[in-house]
Amino acid sequence: VQLQASGGGLVQAGGSLRLSCAASGRTFSSYAMGWFRQAPGMERQFVAAISRVGDSPFYADSVKGRFTISRDNAKNTAYLQMNSLKPEDTAVYYCAARPSYSSAIYVGGYDYWGHGTQVTVSS
Repeated sequence: VQLQASGGGLVQAGGSLRLSCAASGRTFSSYAMGWFRQAPGMERQFVAAISRVGDSPFYADSVKGRFTISRDNAKNTAYLQMNSLKPEDTAVYYCAARPSYSSAIYVGGYDYWGHGTQVTVSS
């Protein structure tokens, strides 16, 4: 499956962005999806994940209550709605797919990755 993330940009603290991850090449509904982010000089870290049917969303503590992961299997797209953004949310955001019902919270649990989209939050 090929993944293409989009929707990043520059936003002020407190603002919102919605990231999209468009999938092609295989049956999207066969894959659990995850979002990760990587700031300069830092390791890639887990943000959010969702099962292949859209249940059991799971979030990193740092984004819980502010970010929402969702998916539309009819549109072969996963989303990450990001509200109340903070400067520490600044990073390149990546979507990832895993050929499984359930999601995972670690980088190695995903087989397919999209190119990242830059999110910059100014203070």
